[in-house]
Amino acid sequence: MSQAVDPSAPILLFDSGVGGLSVLAELRKQLPQAPVIYAADNAGLPYGDKTEAQIAARVSGLLGRMTERFHPRLVCIACNTASTIALGMVREVLEVPIVGTVPAIKPAAAMTRTGTIGLLGTEATIRQGYVDRLEHEFAQGKRLLRAAAPALVAAAEARLRGEPVDPQVYAAAADALRMQPGGEAIDTVVLACTHFPLVEPELAQAFGPGVRFVHGAEGIARRIAFLTQGQEFQRLRPDLALFTRDGEESARLADSLKTYGLLRIEIL
Repeated sequence: MSQAVDPSAPILLFDSGVGGLSVLAELRKQLPQAPVIYAADNAGLPYGDKTEAQIAARVSGLLGRMTERFHPRLVCIACNTASTIALGMVREVLEVPIVGTVPAIKPAAAMTRTGTIGLLGTEATIRQGYVDRLEHEFAQGKRLLRAAAPALVAAAEARLRGEPVDPQVYAAAADALRMQPGGEAIDTVVLACTHFPLVEPELAQAFGPGVRFVHGAEGIARRIAFLTQGQEFQRLRPDLALFTRDGEESARLADSLKTYGLLRIEIL
């Protein structure tokens, strides 16, 4: 298969917004030479308050259009909400390798010393049966407390646009876990949304010492590297950030996007 891949064919990273940049940062470490298109569905943001049917239809439709236009060698759904809901459908529709993002419950269960794990995600992610199955498979004998923290998505987006964020947002996310029965014992927190690692320093301050954070970005990057092993990479043009809606926010993100190696911006 590797012989047939066009060396300039990009890896397509898809997210509802800028959260997947946390995955891109790890991918750059693993495959610095790989051409990348980073696609942000800012017209559909936030995903966390949409129904499963809306998310599945939207994600598979957009990825269908993008693969036709850009011919990626691999698609990564760098979004927990989209992955937990739409991954199966997208794999049926697209004929390219698909890598999804799942909450890092397995490594968290191995890390925790108190046996109590917190999980922060969107409303849509924390209610998925997929998360129940991960808990059953990897966290038996542990306590997993879940909380929806949709305000953190907006906080991460604002932070990358260089806008101030009220620290109360991070305190509220910490409290949403801490105030649950047994929450005081949390020593490991799963960041089950790719936006959340972008505000990990602020969350660390809100939770205080003795809490470790875990997310899936490094594992996803390793998986992409494994699936593209032996393939040639050739970057013919600077890497692209693709948005689904034109607007001020994409322009205000330009400086942050450059730090991730995304030097061009286009609207789908």
